[in-house]
Amino acid sequence: MKVFTKICIGASVVLGGFAGNLLSHPQEAWAQHYPERTIEVVTHSGAGGGTDVTTRMMMLRGRRELHTDMVVVNRPGKGGAAALAYMMSQAADGHTLLTFTSGHATAIVLGLSDVGVGDLRAIARGTDDPQILMARCGAFDDGAALIAAQQTDSLTYGVTQLRGVDEVTAKLFAQRSNSTMPQLLVYSGGATLAQAVVDGAVQVAVLNYGEAGAQLEGGSLCPLIVLAEDRMSQLPNIPTGQELGVDLALSTVRGFAVHRDTPDDVVAQLEEALLTAMRHPLYQGYLTSVGLDETSVAGADIWGEQITAMVAEMQQSFEELK
Repeated sequence: MKVFTKICIGASVVLGGFAGNLLSHPQEAWAQHYPERTIEVVTHSGAGGGTDVTTRMMMLRGRRELHTDMVVVNRPGKGGAAALAYMMSQAADGHTLLTFTSGHATAIVLGLSDVGVGDLRAIARGTDDPQILMARCGAFDDGAALIAAQQTDSLTYGVTQLRGVDEVTAKLFAQRSNSTMPQLLVYSGGATLAQAVVDGAVQVAVLNYGEAGAQLEGGSLCPLIVLAEDRMSQLPNIPTGQELGVDLALSTVRGFAVHRDTPDDVVAQLEEALLTAMRHPLYQGYLTSVGLDETSVAGADIWGEQITAMVAEMQQSFEELK
């Protein structure tokens, strides 16, 4: 989910020659002097959330690759629509990036924003973080036991957002497992929700691995079902929903995008810099710490296709749940 050229010229003929080259190769001239100032990276979340942390981890090496400062601009509000609006209000010159997530896809689908997928241009993906159903250790023997319990009674599910991927996850899981719809309780963040499950305030949590790291490592919270195409490397013994007969794969995906009118050469420079930054051991260590691996990082082609597919899948999900 912004070029000024400083030139020392000794003769007017040199100026004329430069102007001719600028007109004949406008994007090349633009990219030669990019970046010229601090790059803003806009997020829809507050400081400390998963999106904010992912953005800052990318920026640690991104600054070095782009040879300029990078700052986070937090624009929470309207389910991601405020961040989309801010990014689109800035010049399309590569100095304003958006950390695009499933929340922005939801805002687009629900008509909360005037911005559409066609207004954005993908740069690179930073995380592909599967949704995981977790419960207090001992509450259910395994994922199959969770499904059996929910087919009998409505369970309380904790989520960190409504009208977004968490709500869609909880409701689609119930629907596709032929279970009763859950009662949803909303918490301010993943860490708060993880502790609420441990304390018995809710029976099941929709979380990402990194949001519950402390409780998972401490043995008080247990992952039961990973909603992904394949098992996670950090949770090799936890089955996917598809293995249990539930056709559902949803992730909290985060990546970077710019205004569609950003020059091609600037987009190429950004993609190369961000991919290099996120393939560095520093960022890879961050991925490992939140249960992910190097496959999370992908270039513009893969990320662009995923953004389009994510919006389409979110649209289908909301229609299915009507």
